[in-house]
Amino acid sequence: MPVYKAPVTDQMFVLHDVLRIAEQEIPGYADLDRDTTQAILDEAAKLSENVLAPLNPVGDAQGCKLENGVVRTPDGFKDAFDQVRDGGWTALDCDPDYGGQGLPYVVATAVGEMFSSANMAFNMYQGLTHGAYNAIHAHGSEDQKRTYLPKMVSCEWGGTMNLTEPHCGTDLGLIRTKAVPQDDDTYSITGQKIWISAGEHDMCDNIIHLVLAKLPDAPEGTKGISLFIVPKFMVNEDGSLGDRNSLSCGGLEEKMGIHGNATCVMNYDGAKGFLVGEPHKGMRAMFTMMNEARLGVGLQGYAQGAVAYQNALAFAQDRLQGRDVTGTKNPEGPADPIIVHPDVRRNLMDQKSFIEGARAFTYWGAEMIDRSHLAGDADAEGMISLLTPVIKGFLTDKGFETTVLAQQTLGGSGFTREWGLEQFVRDARITMIYEGTNGIQSLDLVGRKLAQDGGKHVMAFFDMVKGFIAENKGTDADIDAQFLEPLKKASKDLQAAGMYFMQNGMKTPNNALSGSYDFMHLFGHVCLGFMWSKMALAAKAGLASGSGDAAFYETKLATGRYYMARQLPMTGTHLARIETGADTVMALDAASF
Repeated sequence: MPVYKAPVTDQMFVLHDVLRIAEQEIPGYADLDRDTTQAILDEAAKLSENVLAPLNPVGDAQGCKLENGVVRTPDGFKDAFDQVRDGGWTALDCDPDYGGQGLPYVVATAVGEMFSSANMAFNMYQGLTHGAYNAIHAHGSEDQKRTYLPKMVSCEWGGTMNLTEPHCGTDLGLIRTKAVPQDDDTYSITGQKIWISAGEHDMCDNIIHLVLAKLPDAPEGTKGISLFIVPKFMVNEDGSLGDRNSLSCGGLEEKMGIHGNATCVMNYDGAKGFLVGEPHKGMRAMFTMMNEARLGVGLQGYAQGAVAYQNALAFAQDRLQGRDVTGTKNPEGPADPIIVHPDVRRNLMDQKSFIEGARAFTYWGAEMIDRSHLAGDADAEGMISLLTPVIKGFLTDKGFETTVLAQQTLGGSGFTREWGLEQFVRDARITMIYEGTNGIQSLDLVGRKLAQDGGKHVMAFFDMVKGFIAENKGTDADIDAQFLEPLKKASKDLQAAGMYFMQNGMKTPNNALSGSYDFMHLFGHVCLGFMWSKMALAAKAGLASGSGDAAFYETKLATGRYYMARQLPMTGTHLARIETGADTVMALDAASF
């Protein structure tokens, strides 16, 4: 059976030594001293390790069951959900006006990593509710906020997002779900939605569905989409639950992974709905939910890699196979542990260096969201908008790859259910698909985000990296040679790719679009190189101060050197592929495939 140990020490390092959250001029951050953060993370770790992680294989084996219109979650899920809810974990960063604790999003992100590593399918129930809460909080009326948000903050009521239909996924302009105005200012919602995570389950008293639909006079395409609140049970004036709405779960998807989460077909048969915001402005409201969801999915990707790595490492330290070519390391045993072998070390270092870089990248993204939302920083909003497709796309691609590497570490044992690695592989795979496939993320990055506000934000990124290198150059020979110089080279590769798109993309758009996936990965590597350079400086400072765990800092530096030497040079490969253009990609006629 797999195990999970929350990485609290590394999380504290990123939050306090690298990001220095308590020193940032962001409302609420001054209260995040080390003792406070440590206490929160320690309690989240206990819940993750002792309650959620043991239920992960249970949820995978049992899955969800649809019985007489009700979805039954796996054994233990409801009790665990009660513990999460009663502990206030669902309300961490929510508005105190509606029962939230008002903590910054960066804290909720660190806790969310633990919960996702421990039991990704389980954590999705509260994660979807949090996203729906955000959309209503940002775009709902005061009456809608008072009616729905307190119970959603506490997760007494769940929440969902209903976008996809059987005939359309990414191209939401093709949706057919109808919203017909009624005399009482409500709407009659009719249509079918598919792949609705947490669409029906037995852990909440009510489920508040956010549904995209079109009014009778709606313009064509995405400009004609409106957003509606469609509750499972109607809510009376006094806040009590009334009659059941005209909606139902028509079936559960049989999936490759995340078996513990109910992925539903939802049927709306004249269900009563309430317009959120303005007519035909539903996409703007829904993207409030989706942008947070995309950062959360990026987190899921590396979080699955993190728990897979932990189990691969434990196996490598224990499994005896062969002898170290430089000399026996386990003379009392019949063989040495496989961790002595260079190729196993390479495999584990690929995993470790990615996970730790991804953690820092994601927390930095969460800090930018806080800076935008809590401090009203428009530049931070622009930067996180630019980086969101990189966080989602790159971290889930590499996160899935990391679970496969971890599975490979176990050899044949990794292919069996007993050890749990194959579940991490299956669960991680969905992160590359939902909330916008990674191909769509790369197109969004190149087609929209690079040119956003006249290219202001990507230029700000280049200036930030350049300024960081100039500010720290010459302070330490090791940092210069092994971190700053590789980062400088990688950043130049990214700028060269951007220049190629500018020179060739307008004239031949396929030249840009055929290179978009490589560009997303190139950008991701530069971001992790930037994070590793920051972590290296923090580790050096920790060693110089003589405080803290010297072995931890030395390990951090060695892991960072590995990433900069063995992974960051991939930027050159991605640039070379981008500069080949579209000719070879588009050479075949569709009929020739």
